[in-house]
Amino acid sequence: MRRFSIARRGGFGFAILAAMVAVSGSPARADDVAGVWLRDSGASKVKFAPCGGAVCGTLVWIKPGTDTPAKIGQKVFFDMKPSGPNAWSGSAFNPEDGKTYSGKMSLEGAKLTTQGCAMAGLICKSASWTRSN
Repeated sequence: MRRFSIARRGGFGFAILAAMVAVSGSPARADDVAGVWLRDSGASKVKFAPCGGAVCGTLVWIKPGTDTPAKIGQKVFFDMKPSGPNAWSGSAFNPEDGKTYSGKMSLEGAKLTTQGCAMAGLICKSASWTRSN
């Protein structure tokens, strides 16, 4: 079985990801999630921004010394459209295996949760993110 992480070593564990449970009752807006987010492992940062009526996430930083095929400027989340209050769904790209998976993400306060799934959602991997300066 393939791992969904971008790197095989170094703890990068940049699982291709998106959301679990939305808590807020307000509508999902792209500006709620817009900005730079740090992966819970501290190994990468992704900038989320509106793109063509959806939200996209681009890799903007990789911790020095991390062994990964990912590249700065690579779009790893795309076509993320509102799917509920503070929740989006679309696609997530895994640079390690070159495959695109179904993706979801949710925002709860200052925490972003992302999730990438394969096999019609039977196998999923998630990650947590916090806003970064």
